[in-house]
Amino acid sequence: MATTSTKEPEIITDKTQMRKWSRAMRSQGKSIGLVPTMGYLHEGHLSLIKESHRRTNVTVVSIYVNPGQFSPSEDLSTYPSDFHGDLLKLMALPGGVDAVFHPHDLYDYNNNNVNKDMIDEKGGGVVSCLEERRAGHETWVRVEKLEKGLCGMSRPVFFRGVATVVAKLFNIVDPDFAVFGKKDYQQFRILQRMVRDLDFSIEVIGSEIKRDSDGLALSSRNVHLSPEERETALSINRSLFRAKSNVEKGQVNCKELRDTVIQAISEAGGRIDYAEIVDQESLEAVEEIKSPVVFCIAAWFGKVRLVDNMEIDV
Repeated sequence: MATTSTKEPEIITDKTQMRKWSRAMRSQGKSIGLVPTMGYLHEGHLSLIKESHRRTNVTVVSIYVNPGQFSPSEDLSTYPSDFHGDLLKLMALPGGVDAVFHPHDLYDYNNNNVNKDMIDEKGGGVVSCLEERRAGHETWVRVEKLEKGLCGMSRPVFFRGVATVVAKLFNIVDPDFAVFGKKDYQQFRILQRMVRDLDFSIEVIGSEIKRDSDGLALSSRNVHLSPEERETALSINRSLFRAKSNVEKGQVNCKELRDTVIQAISEAGGRIDYAEIVDQESLEAVEEIKSPVVFCIAAWFGKVRLVDNMEIDV
């Protein structure tokens, strides 16, 4: 629905101004698409924008590294950033984007006198970078069952941070559609469930995984892989494709499929975080494939944690 000419997006940093922009678009009868990102854009992000173009009149890209989804021991401070480069990529994309929402701090409530007693310091050490800096934010959105397995096992604050910041973005931008990549499959399903359960009038679209020419799923973290680690990381994608092929040939025992993939990744030098075959909707582990599933992987190569998955429809 968008035009094919390139254009310079309107850059908005203030929440009030973002709301005014969206209301102005709605007053003109235009539908709004939102592509939430943490920046350092790559072809995977651009494919999400193209999906928004197909569905909406105007597209907003948010660029915000969310402290609420990182624990103090994780890589918030080293998360790659190149805002100027991101803008150049957006302007070079056919159709471009209409607005870039780039807030400085979505948790700044003009309260510099946060009471220490408000901060949970007795929760087993499980706090986010947001709590660590004493922001005083107390309200969290949790999708309780879907957040527990897979990435939730090793990143216990991650999905409450994702769901909360996306809910904030939805309230600020007020889109008709929001597009997320299926590489972060658990995140995609959690946000779909959040929208359903909280009655947001937004359709969450899952866009297929974008891969580099060698098959590696595109990720902003790939920049931290050494050439050798990048080569060995291809074992994830290759083993997932073999697993899917084996299912199509009649192998449906999940333990056997998992063991084969774990062995291939481990022999390549990867350190498995998890390898699970789960139902596409409930994300519950299955023992035998009888209905649509997704094979989800998280593995470390060097200091980089990579996630990937393969949907298997039977």
